[in-house]
Amino acid sequence: MNQQGVRWTAEQVLALAPDDASRRAGSKLGTAGPWSGGGSDGSGVVWGLCKGSGSRPYQTVVDTTGPAYTCSCPSRKFPCKHALGLLLLWAADGDALSGSEVPDWAEQWLAGRRARAAGKQAAETGGGSPAKSADPEAARRRAEQRAARITSGAEELEQRLADLLRGGLAAADRSGYGLWEETAARMVDAQAPGLAGRVRELGAIPGSGPGWPVRLLEECAMTHLLDRAWLDVERLPQPLAATVRTRVGLTAPADGPPVRDHWSVLAQYDTSDGRLTTRRVWLYGRNSGRTALLLSFGAAGRAPALALPVGVAIDAETVPYAGAAQLRAELGEQFSLPVPDPGPPPGGSVTDAAAAYGTALRDDPWLDAWPVTLTGVIPVPSQEGAWQLADADGAAALPVAPSALARPGLWRLAALSGGRPVTVFGECGHRGFTPLTAWSADAPETVPLT
Repeated sequence: MNQQGVRWTAEQVLALAPDDASRRAGSKLGTAGPWSGGGSDGSGVVWGLCKGSGSRPYQTVVDTTGPAYTCSCPSRKFPCKHALGLLLLWAADGDALSGSEVPDWAEQWLAGRRARAAGKQAAETGGGSPAKSADPEAARRRAEQRAARITSGAEELEQRLADLLRGGLAAADRSGYGLWEETAARMVDAQAPGLAGRVRELGAIPGSGPGWPVRLLEECAMTHLLDRAWLDVERLPQPLAATVRTRVGLTAPADGPPVRDHWSVLAQYDTSDGRLTTRRVWLYGRNSGRTALLLSFGAAGRAPALALPVGVAIDAETVPYAGAAQLRAELGEQFSLPVPDPGPPPGGSVTDAAAAYGTALRDDPWLDAWPVTLTGVIPVPSQEGAWQLADADGAAALPVAPSALARPGLWRLAALSGGRPVTVFGECGHRGFTPLTAWSADAPETVPLT
């Protein structure tokens, strides 16, 4: 971009949209027609007034270093269609946003952001007002009480699994989903949301199609393993014990040593269980070689707040969470504006990907998938509409996960490849490989597949 360094592409902007409706609505506002009073400065801030249905235009501001957004419209989506339209206009035609003096209404929001950031930094360094210290003895008693409730819930769930196996898995569909939901509610009462989520997954398996008894047995075994691990958690090695606590639903702050790096934003996608929307953002550190997973959540129909454009690199700190094979981290301070991503991270063959997932399972047996980059693979159709990613020499292949078969990104990957080898980043798990991002030799730009 002219004043602010690197301008995003339209694809990177649209990847931030919370849903398809916002993507379509934002695209309609990506022209100069509805905008006035727009501008951008050298610090990554873009602003503009968008004509709406009312007498007063909507005031929209985007800080691309976050990115962070604000708009005077009543939308609960984040970012809203006006923020997306403003970014699309900025990406396509920087001259349309010619103002350089930040207006008062935009400066007020920016000043608030700066004040909050300063307060957070002061609190982290001990420079802020001393907070009222919590009673460590009371905290210890609360932790012990919650652990006792989780233990009671795990023992009850063990009995439920034993009853299920005693009655025969083939008859599990006769009891319906209500009994599973009741058991999940008991796990919530026991303050073990991780166990509750696994119980709900168990309840959904009998209606998941042919072969469900085998899948139910597999998931029962993994749930039983988690139960037993919790009941013996004090005897486990510390990293594995931290993973078990996280899996049952005990939260802990990100308190590892910060890692500053130039982080490539490899992928971003959302999943929903009907109660909560979870956004996953995958990062790769160019200097450290580390992979990090950022998680953010949105409830009651609201999109998660965190959104990073795929295909850029940011100079920033990440703070890791504890646990064996844990990649989750929290995004810390950012030190510069985003720049274009230099290309795909180092990768390997299909065999390397399967081996990496297997190694990660030794540290965390409940891992559904592991992030890997495949180099020199070709997407090819297999029997009955399935797909696989095969090494160019035909030595090995990974099936594409069933959940990814219906996504348009799979056809985008096939079109990008055209029968030639490509590089693909995604998640390799026991259900197959989920492609998330791709690069080709002919078009080195990052292509999101989600």
